[in-house]
Amino acid sequence: MAKYEFKMQRLFLRHILADGARIEADRGQSNYLLNVLRMNDGDYVLVFNGSDGEWLAKISSNGRRECALQLIERTREQTRPNDLMYMFAPLKHARLDYMVQKAVEMGAGSLKPVMTQHTQASRVNLERMEANVIEAAEQCGVLSVPEVLAPQPLSEVLAVWPDSQPGRRLLFCDEGEGTNNPLLTLAQIKETGPPAACRADRPGRRVLGRGARAVARPGFRHADPARAAHPQGRHCRGRRTHGHPGRSGRLEVS
Repeated sequence: MAKYEFKMQRLFLRHILADGARIEADRGQSNYLLNVLRMNDGDYVLVFNGSDGEWLAKISSNGRRECALQLIERTREQTRPNDLMYMFAPLKHARLDYMVQKAVEMGAGSLKPVMTQHTQASRVNLERMEANVIEAAEQCGVLSVPEVLAPQPLSEVLAVWPDSQPGRRLLFCDEGEGTNNPLLTLAQIKETGPPAACRADRPGRRVLGRGARAVARPGFRHADPARAAHPQGRHCRGRRTHGHPGRSGRLEVS
């Protein structure tokens, strides 16, 4: 398997990637490469689309406004997406950005917002979530970009779970009971109700906690060898946010 290059910039493209292909970057991508990252004509960047693996591409530009990407060679074969659906009660703004990015970095295969009785954020910006997913994938070297699913009430998710997701288990993050075994079957949930963390026994309590705790409790284990080589995720730090195509607002990362 090809060795992952941690120092090169990576860019997500919504194009078919093939040997010898030449791709015209859109305005946002050109601005990002030429003016935000300060790359020049003849520089190299790694590109991926979530289905055709990772490719080495050479930048071709005559100024600072437009550029094209000439694909040179495939550097890594496409990996299979992780079969892990991460469902969560939405947080607000920057905390949601942080949670989404960490879920991607730790190996979520898809992300699905669920609306619970005490969810404080009533609206979910799916486009912003998708932008955060793409940026996290660019930063951490993953090739399979998680799918962002539409929000759904928790009651509806539980009602159709056996039929829509046969054989799949639910893992609830309970940060209030101090249990080391938060795995509950659907039968237990229907008989006794959701665990305390989901019932929210006091007003304002969030289902999955705040910030990093919301994504740390499930204990995702990433299947990508590139991540396994660097379990501390040091190559995921120093997130670049200004000028990234598709991003709006400033990300706050502690």
